[in-house]
Amino acid sequence: MAGIWALGFTALLLLAPASAAHSGSEWAVLAVAGLSFAGAVLTFRRPPPSLRFLPMALAGLLAVAAVAANAAYEATEWRTLFSLLAVAVGVVAPLRVAPWLVAATAVLSAAVVLARGGSFDSALWGTALTTTLAGITAYGFRRMGQIIGELARTREQLAAAAVSAERLRFSRDLHDLLGHTLSMVVVKAEAVRRLAPRDVAAAVRHAEDIEAIGRQALTEVREAVTGYRDASLAYELDTARAALAAAGIDCEVRESGPALPREADVLLSWVVREGVTNVVRHSGARRCVITLRRDRDPVLVEVSDDGAPATDSAGGEAGEVREQDGSGLRGLRERLAAAGGRLRATRLPRGFVLAAEIPRLGGDEGP
Repeated sequence: MAGIWALGFTALLLLAPASAAHSGSEWAVLAVAGLSFAGAVLTFRRPPPSLRFLPMALAGLLAVAAVAANAAYEATEWRTLFSLLAVAVGVVAPLRVAPWLVAATAVLSAAVVLARGGSFDSALWGTALTTTLAGITAYGFRRMGQIIGELARTREQLAAAAVSAERLRFSRDLHDLLGHTLSMVVVKAEAVRRLAPRDVAAAVRHAEDIEAIGRQALTEVREAVTGYRDASLAYELDTARAALAAAGIDCEVRESGPALPREADVLLSWVVREGVTNVVRHSGARRCVITLRRDRDPVLVEVSDDGAPATDSAGGEAGEVREQDGSGLRGLRERLAAAGGRLRATRLPRGFVLAAEIPRLGGDEGP
């Protein structure tokens, strides 16, 4: 396509000087000008590594041909070669200097006309202005093509970033959902195994709970896939009490303050879910305290337990837990950071504390 455009534009701008060419030398100059222009335009996009300066060299040859023709021949049709030169400069010169080189070409064309005895009006309006318009038009189309290419690349990058963000969201939601749910299923199944030989009715109740948990998990996974899961803090607190009771862990919930805006309610429900999941799966605790302070800004939720000492096999040294200590904590940090909040996960000499603070997000309060 570029080759066809170059050859077509060469033929168009060479019509006028071709009509004034009669001798062999005139046709030779015309051929040099046409081949220089076509070669410069055809090679500027992908010049050979050893010939990077070939397009500008061909443009320079075209400049020599334009000056020589206008200096040697009387016909005004040869001034069209300056327009051809301006187009070549607008296309092949570096973008930062191309407008200045187009202006220099216009000045050169006016100077040659004046040197040949032409009038000032003819040099300015008949040659310099035409040359400038031709070069700036070529430069404008080139710049527009570059901008379109940049927009296309940016669109591709945004699409890739959106896909990456959606994958991250889905993996994070799936971890939080299934980690908590499967932990409850395991606890309930152990309860069924313990109770089945001596208390069939209690074992049946726990089995019914497993069925209900599985159905709820299916619903939550479907909602997570479509991106519309809207967790409820009240539901997570009730689920936490049930999960901890089934694991034989005493649970105390301390709440204060009015209902939260919906976005804050959803975020804190994830914190409660992850915190209780870790207590059930890893802590070996006897008691868990969930503290919810909704009467302050930022809002605070804290899940603490009296589990195994930090020097046990499940822990490390006492102190704050970094993101690399678990994908669940890393996912929570990302969620809270996106909302302007922060997460602290701290091992104590005896127990573990997971605390989150977020601003009172949004304006619509939840139930």
